[in-house]
Amino acid sequence: MAADALSDVLKTVRLTGGTFFDVIAAAPWAAESPPREMILPKILPGAAHLIAYHVIVEGRCFANIVGEEPIAIEAGEVIVFTKSDPHILSSSPGMRANRGALDALDAAAAGQLPFLINYGGDGPVSAKIVCGYLACDAQPFNPLLENLPPVIKVRAKQGDDANWLSQFIRVAMLESANKRAGAESVLAKLSELMFIEVVRRHLETLSPEQAGWLAGLRDPFVGKALSLMHARPARNWTIGELAKDVGASRSVLAERFADLVGVPPMYYLAKWRMQIASGLLSGGNTNIAGVAAEVGYGSEAAFSRAFKKMVGIPPSAWRHRLDDNGSPRTAGPLSPDPQSQRS
Repeated sequence: MAADALSDVLKTVRLTGGTFFDVIAAAPWAAESPPREMILPKILPGAAHLIAYHVIVEGRCFANIVGEEPIAIEAGEVIVFTKSDPHILSSSPGMRANRGALDALDAAAAGQLPFLINYGGDGPVSAKIVCGYLACDAQPFNPLLENLPPVIKVRAKQGDDANWLSQFIRVAMLESANKRAGAESVLAKLSELMFIEVVRRHLETLSPEQAGWLAGLRDPFVGKALSLMHARPARNWTIGELAKDVGASRSVLAERFADLVGVPPMYYLAKWRMQIASGLLSGGNTNIAGVAAEVGYGSEAAFSRAFKKMVGIPPSAWRHRLDDNGSPRTAGPLSPDPQSQRS
């Protein structure tokens, strides 16, 4: 049941893979990803949220959000910056790149993104990395993004050939090395699958006492309640009906749901309805009255009032909030720095 709710959220946020690029780094080296506010307007103008990821194919390096402790990462590991905070990859901890990222961003925006990027000097190669960005919707309601930590590191399971991370690394190496027709599209789709696998691994590692939407997915009562509301969002649910269907008392379900998810079940349902509605409105193929009916409102007026109250703008304004060229585009690389220095 829990997996259904996760799948629903992943579908509604419209996850989109960015372009992959190879990094071959020779020590000493450092590369710095610019703030997302710098990236989005230049190369992903239609994206609401940015996720950065780095797959260590060979060797090892360090990675950290600027100002935070470095994390050692080795071959077979993936590190994901779920909010694309400014971050650094380097051959040693404590390094910073001294070049800005504007040139790289402008080149990417102009479609001049190279597939192969070299960092550092003429020393031995210390790491080979496959990097990229993912774009997705963050508004009006994205319980997954709201509950992910800013950094997730996972490792491909040893001896598991069916594991997506292992397959991802192999295919990424082959596609980027051979540069076959359609390589960017293949790798972009694989990056979406990789992110889903990373989220699943993170879900498996949550401690029993941890709260949040992801923790709610694992709870037998809360997880089933989430799945029921996701499966039939237009139904006129009550807390009593939900409790009966999940096999708990009203008070137990209400308390556990609020403790884990952070809001009462009916408030969550209202927010989830607005998430579905926003996708239907953005698609442009359903009129507002039809959207209202699809998410459980008896009239267009009632739906419009609820939408404006929860989202902040009327449904019509949401539908037209992007211009004709507002779809996400290819993302760019880390800023290369051949002359790295320690901070």
